[in-house]
Amino acid sequence: MLRFLLNKPYRSAAAAAAGFFAVAAVASSHSAEATVSVSLPPPRHFLSTPAELILGDYRFPSLFSIPLAGFPLRHSFVDSSVPSATLNKEASGKSEDDSRCCPGCLGRKSIVKAAATAGPAVVNISVAHGIHGLMLGKSIGSGTIIDPDGTILTCAHVVVDFQSTRGVSKGKVGVTLQDGREFEGTVVNADLHSDIAVVKIKSKTPLPVAKLGSSSKLQPGDWVVALGCPLSLQNTITSGIVSCVDRKSSDLGLGGVRREYLQTDCAINEGNSGGPLVNLDGEVVGINVMKVAAADGLSFAVPIDSVVKIIEHFKKRGRVVRPWLGLKMLDLNEMIVAQLKERDDSFPDVSRGVLVSMVTPGSPADHAGFRPGDVVVEFEGKRVEGVKEIIDIMGDKVGQPLKVLVKRTNNKSAMLTVIPEEADTGR
Repeated sequence: MLRFLLNKPYRSAAAAAAGFFAVAAVASSHSAEATVSVSLPPPRHFLSTPAELILGDYRFPSLFSIPLAGFPLRHSFVDSSVPSATLNKEASGKSEDDSRCCPGCLGRKSIVKAAATAGPAVVNISVAHGIHGLMLGKSIGSGTIIDPDGTILTCAHVVVDFQSTRGVSKGKVGVTLQDGREFEGTVVNADLHSDIAVVKIKSKTPLPVAKLGSSSKLQPGDWVVALGCPLSLQNTITSGIVSCVDRKSSDLGLGGVRREYLQTDCAINEGNSGGPLVNLDGEVVGINVMKVAAADGLSFAVPIDSVVKIIEHFKKRGRVVRPWLGLKMLDLNEMIVAQLKERDDSFPDVSRGVLVSMVTPGSPADHAGFRPGDVVVEFEGKRVEGVKEIIDIMGDKVGQPLKVLVKRTNNKSAMLTVIPEEADTGR
């Protein structure tokens, strides 16, 4: 079950802060001995955050609980084999191991530097909810300033009511920066299908800005850092690795037009929605959007390359336009092709391409003459090896004829002309 990271009304952060522990550290200047004392208060009540978000036919209930327990801890160590100069050097934060040997390599301060680079541009977003002037509560999320003019990226479900049948209203939201400055933001655009929204603030003083990176350069195993305001706790960072770079929406049980997500094992919770996922250079490579409620280490972010295209749609048309063909397709590779040829020796001689597994009756593809079993090898004169390439080539071309070369049984070829329609994301 997926849980969108929208922090609904709950106990104040001050109540949660009461459960935090105090740490005192004392180090002797005359010897290599350090004493660390940690004390926690008695066990507290659980901090619970009931939240529920409905998207289409999917209901995402959640209950996030943090048990706060207390226990004393005292630890002393003496290591005469370590010179005092070495300890003093480590205590001062200076180390020869701070630098990375190569880009993407994890050094001692890599996560610290990544968080310090992007952190100032991360904001807390609060949205008040009410009817006829009656305040019913507020929801909390995160965002990232990406332009000195005050443009902020966040999630649509943070600033827009998913259950509303009305169009996106240019509502007002509260924006708080990490330096304490507060602004009133305006929701400029929002796309519910991709769950991406743009908020704008105006400031007379300079604003911190996060640099956008490239999600296409990510590989499984790369280190990433998630920043945001979970449970209204600002300046929170967690780290992890990229588990998958192209997790399909169908794998997560999400209907509608095909989408792909970055899957990570970063710890994210309610309130992290809209916060950035950054690489070790502090560049934004994704927007954190949801997690699997019944599991740990299964978090998802919208790739920044997809977000950039959505922003371009916003600037060009004020909304996102998605072409629809009416095809269900499968990426082919040499192993899948070999297996298909074992089952049917009339399968076309191709090494790669996109297999058409289903054609929707009455769709543009049906009218163009597509058949189940066709293998798309060229789209608009360009060789294709995956569905993503076809989507990129189509862009926002709605109502424009597109040429498609397909291979059929017994190596027959056919050149088809298809005219995409605008997608109904509710399909």
